[in-house]
Amino acid sequence: MNLRIKSLDAILATAEKKSLHRSLGAFQLTMLGIGGIIGTGIFVLTAEAAQKAGPGMMISFVIAGFVCAVAALCYSELSSMVPVSGSAYTYTYAVMGELLAWMVGWALVLEYAVAASAVSVGWSGYFVGLLRDYVGITIPAELANGPYAGGLVNIPALVIALLVTGLLMIGTKESARFNAILVVIKVIALTMFVIATIGIIKSDHFTPFTPNGWGIIGVGGAAASIFFAYVGFDAVSTAAEETRNPQRNVPIGLIGSLVICTIFYLLVAAGVIGTANAQPVRGPLGEVLAPGSIELANQCAAITAKGLAQPVACSKEALAYVLKSIGWQKLGGIIGLAAGLALPSVVLMMLYGQTRIFFVMARDGLLPEKLATIHPKWKTPHIVTAITGVFVAVAAAFLPVGKLADVSNSGTLFAFLMVAIAVLVMRRTAPERHRPFRTPAVMIVAPLAIAGCLTLYLLLPFDAKMVLPIWGGIGLIFYFLYGYHRSHVGRGLIEVHEEDADLPPGAIPPLPKF
Repeated sequence: MNLRIKSLDAILATAEKKSLHRSLGAFQLTMLGIGGIIGTGIFVLTAEAAQKAGPGMMISFVIAGFVCAVAALCYSELSSMVPVSGSAYTYTYAVMGELLAWMVGWALVLEYAVAASAVSVGWSGYFVGLLRDYVGITIPAELANGPYAGGLVNIPALVIALLVTGLLMIGTKESARFNAILVVIKVIALTMFVIATIGIIKSDHFTPFTPNGWGIIGVGGAAASIFFAYVGFDAVSTAAEETRNPQRNVPIGLIGSLVICTIFYLLVAAGVIGTANAQPVRGPLGEVLAPGSIELANQCAAITAKGLAQPVACSKEALAYVLKSIGWQKLGGIIGLAAGLALPSVVLMMLYGQTRIFFVMARDGLLPEKLATIHPKWKTPHIVTAITGVFVAVAAAFLPVGKLADVSNSGTLFAFLMVAIAVLVMRRTAPERHRPFRTPAVMIVAPLAIAGCLTLYLLLPFDAKMVLPIWGGIGLIFYFLYGYHRSHVGRGLIEVHEEDADLPPGAIPPLPKF
């Protein structure tokens, strides 16, 4: 069978001809990673984790962080060897061939685009709370929730997704500066939360520690969902083509952003558990209720109707709610405002990464090259950005944040799995190639990454697990109808678009220096 493997030398030669301006250093990449990671996962999915694992979400964060850490080490080796745009898609193309590369690129749509939808829904919860508490405007539940929570359409989530898409289309130089400011806001907000809660943590709030056990509805399932809290660190590797000394700076950006965010997550989770009711909400008969379900929404409404304090699992603005519940009303409002301001930056970075992946696939002929068209005035790939943005907005309008996060996780875990396999294959097939960063104890780390990704995937809810093979099937149909016949590698072409080699996606201005 012809695997249509694109040689690393060809990939690097193509990237050199069409490379973006290399302007990013280790600090900028770390900021990019933190901007992509800190978002809905900690501001919103804390409530989802509480419903599954209760205080055991602390272990869930550690499990998810460990899987991401070993995957990050594998990413670091490949991204330093192949400092080009395309992330896991490019690595797979060079190691395991076009078909699997297509599948990885197709799965990355679930990671980036669906993640952007999830973050939009998470932002909506904080925005609705801000309007209610500080402006006196109450958005009707029918227009602030999708059908999953008894509403019709989530208008705020729809609007923010479209606004961010428009910003990205007009110019990413401005967007990147906007993101850098909001990264600082997010870090300050989480620091304030930790300072406010860490001194009044009560140990009895941690009992029972694992109320739902260790299975799918328990610590393991919470780890599979909270994995979303780390999604975004691999966006650093998609910026490799814009990085000075990528062999050094990309690994620093990947691992540095992951370590910083893990520390924040554990401190914030401890603050949530120790100061508020983080135990799961159960049904009238004591049954476990699934996060994002109508049954949970109804039970939360019943608790509120009785005048009882809401558990964390019922809140759509978890961190702000926790602070308000312990008397820090103004600080809770500040945290809510910070989330309302900062979460759109995560949407922006997810869309940014998605357009990069689409562009590289179009450059290889696997997607219509029209998608990579650069706007004459804005100098951005406006077509692919607009299409992706509409998809993101529609999904955000009708689906719950937990479901979107789980679907995104299924695609992300598949991509990480392929990267870990690629590292092992490359060690065997190209041992002589220069590796500026070598994954330590690769025969242990890479298998751990593979096993971790498979385990977390199996712990996802059934519907989220099924999205990946169904989506993959759709992708295979498209590939064999279009990409297989248009592939530049399949047609023996190495270089394409010679006449505009300095444009796509290089027409997108680089991130600013700090």
